[in-house]
Amino acid sequence: MNTPPVIATRGLAKRYGSFAAVTDMNLSVPSGTISGFLGPNGAGKSTTIRMLLGMVRPSGGTATVLGFRVDDPRESLEIRRRVGYAGEDKRLYDYMTAAQIIRFTRSFFPGWRLDLERRLLSDFRLPLDRRIKKFSKGMRTQLALLLAICRGGELLILDEPTEGLDPIMAERLLEVLVGLAADGTAIFFSSHQIAEVEQIAEHVFIIDGGRLLVDGSLESMREEYRRVDLVFDTAVPDDIRTGLAVPGVERVSVSGRTARLFVSRNVDHVVHRSRALHATAVDVLPIGLKDIFLESLKTARRTDALV
Repeated sequence: MNTPPVIATRGLAKRYGSFAAVTDMNLSVPSGTISGFLGPNGAGKSTTIRMLLGMVRPSGGTATVLGFRVDDPRESLEIRRRVGYAGEDKRLYDYMTAAQIIRFTRSFFPGWRLDLERRLLSDFRLPLDRRIKKFSKGMRTQLALLLAICRGGELLILDEPTEGLDPIMAERLLEVLVGLAADGTAIFFSSHQIAEVEQIAEHVFIIDGGRLLVDGSLESMREEYRRVDLVFDTAVPDDIRTGLAVPGVERVSVSGRTARLFVSRNVDHVVHRSRALHATAVDVLPIGLKDIFLESLKTARRTDALV
């Protein structure tokens, strides 16, 4: 039997006046996985996350988290009880010390993970007796992550979790997240750090302009996405310029007698058609998540410009 997704949205949307922050968002976040949520600044990542947690009311569509509806006040409260969350702003009670806010937060969560608390305190070396208002940005991030992770929630939603962390602390955090996922905790995190997403994520969502562009497992992306470079003795055929009418040819760029194709699937068909059109050289190259991200944005923005 298939396990239901930990996050499911259909047509989720948020408008602020005439501005569409999120449009027709259809997410299905697999349970028991680490899912990366990628997008440039202003893409709608934080707005989406706030809607999922009941902090922002959707303008349209539906969404559930752990099976609870985000638009129902009681069910939304249950979401916040069961989900560990650290926001991009890392809001904390500045008048408290680190020790005080840890004790305060711990009292609300019966499943609090004391083992993780001890480990993270050892890793982060936070000054427990210092008031939070005197913490650096990195220290605030560490404390906010500790409070979210140690709740023992079924799901962790993290918005830019490594922002403000030095490389050593960021690496330790990623190790903690991988360990939590191995124990069954689902993790959904937004990030600008594509290398970090590629390092630990099993599933990837890419958004831009409030719209979902890419949704798939990282493993399948690595297997299917390719760059195809073609060389011709004469001008590049029109069929190549228009994408060969093959599903999966996302973008074509032409320079002189060469063409470069960004392909998300059906690469064998693309190669076969290219050779049939007398390409004198055909090079198929794997691409990483960074290239997939950049090419997906270019394709979407080029399409928007043509509309």
